[in-house]
Amino acid sequence: MRTVSVSFNVYVSAKIGSEAMGLLTLTGGIYGFAITFATSGINTAVVRLVSASLPYENTDYFDTRSNLCVKRIMKNALFYCLIFSATATVILFISADNIGKYLLGDIRTVPSLKLMSFSLIPISVSSALNGYFCAVRRVYKNVIVQFCEQGAKIGVVSFLLMTIAPAGLEYACIAVVAGGALSEGVCVIVSGTLYFIDRKRHYRKNAKTVGDVSKKGCFLVKDKECLDIKGSETRVIPIALPIGVSAYVRSALSTVEHLAIPWGLKRYGLDSSASLSSYGILHGMVIPVLLFPSAILGAFSSLLVPELSSSMAQKDYKRIKSIVARVFSLSLLFSIGVSGVFVCYSYEIGIFLYGNREAGEFIRLLAPLIPLMYLDGSVDSMLKGLGEQVYSMRVNILDSLLSVILIVVLLPIYGIYGYVTVIFATELINATFSILRLLNITGIKTPVFRWVIIPLICVIGATFISRGILSFTLIESRALTVIEIASAALIYLLLYYIFTHKLPKNRLLVSFLWGMCL
Repeated sequence: MRTVSVSFNVYVSAKIGSEAMGLLTLTGGIYGFAITFATSGINTAVVRLVSASLPYENTDYFDTRSNLCVKRIMKNALFYCLIFSATATVILFISADNIGKYLLGDIRTVPSLKLMSFSLIPISVSSALNGYFCAVRRVYKNVIVQFCEQGAKIGVVSFLLMTIAPAGLEYACIAVVAGGALSEGVCVIVSGTLYFIDRKRHYRKNAKTVGDVSKKGCFLVKDKECLDIKGSETRVIPIALPIGVSAYVRSALSTVEHLAIPWGLKRYGLDSSASLSSYGILHGMVIPVLLFPSAILGAFSSLLVPELSSSMAQKDYKRIKSIVARVFSLSLLFSIGVSGVFVCYSYEIGIFLYGNREAGEFIRLLAPLIPLMYLDGSVDSMLKGLGEQVYSMRVNILDSLLSVILIVVLLPIYGIYGYVTVIFATELINATFSILRLLNITGIKTPVFRWVIIPLICVIGATFISRGILSFTLIESRALTVIEIASAALIYLLLYYIFTHKLPKNRLLVSFLWGMCL
């Protein structure tokens, strides 16, 4: 699905141009804040509450008690979603004219903002249902929803780009936004249908009810123990609202950051069109490509929250340490390999995807940051699963605040390269604080040589070998780039296996000699 999304993004950017991509990214800052308010931490709350309510020994079905718990949780969650998302919809729609005219400084954004407001309620409800499917470990249903959503978006946007986009830049943005809004409607319909089917299919009444469930909430379970469902087990607000409030602050700062970037580029000396174009290349083209491989890590990172929440509820600390150590090792192995490939083939990737050498230059500049970016995403998921979501949000707020300050200071002096510096500084601080916190609360050991140095040596060797061997072939350049990247990935995994399984005990000396040879 990420491949489809990035490929479609390439198509859209080629169709509407970098300036329109910059305009869409500009409205995206406001839209992001509206989505944050509409969802208000509901996804994390649902994941934690539902996963903690399931029978620990079996998550494939609901017993009588967990069924009632989950029913109450989802009822509260959907009511919470409707209140916040409806409020966000009204505010965004009414304020769109003033936001476009005075805040964004471009009235062409007004129609797009008004269309975006209609997607907030479906997004909020879908977020709650998404959390439910993650909590019960049936994420394939989220995949089904994403397929339907992406298919609807591609179909509608493609049609609108052919019909109304030629009328001008404003209509091109409307085409993209309208397609997104309609696809969110499809998403919530499919999610709701799958949710009701899932609730019915996975309920097993394996315990006899004692008395009136609605009044006593008391059940006779296998060990004859009478259990009460406490109100705290199903309350959404105590978990969702603190996360939501923290997210408001971070999202507001992020919105200011998005608005400050074009302002800083204009102060640097670029005109409005050029500043939007540079902004569009970096945020609308380069960053989606850099984050594209993280879909592989995201496939299991989203499941870390319910897994760790369930283990915390049972005080299974040995399992928690095992999960955290494995995630660290796999995340670094994968991200260091991806970073090396992007550094080596940055210009080829930029030209291959966008026909733009500037995009390739930005890919090379930001590629060394990939290990921190990917690991930070996994660490954030693990912190949420361990109940550290408030700390994580504080770090993210600090990240956004520092980003705004540095943008105001650096962009008028150094232009777009000042913003690259900002990305490096803030990501380094964010990742450092999050990683240290996770290591502190779990107490796991960190074998740096095995987790960092060996993958780094292996990816350097893999890219040199791949490029050195295949550069003498007569294969057409684009096909050669794909083959070189694929071969580098295979050689990387092979070298890592050799280093970690076949080397003698004095691996440090052998690794040093291997590095010198390279």
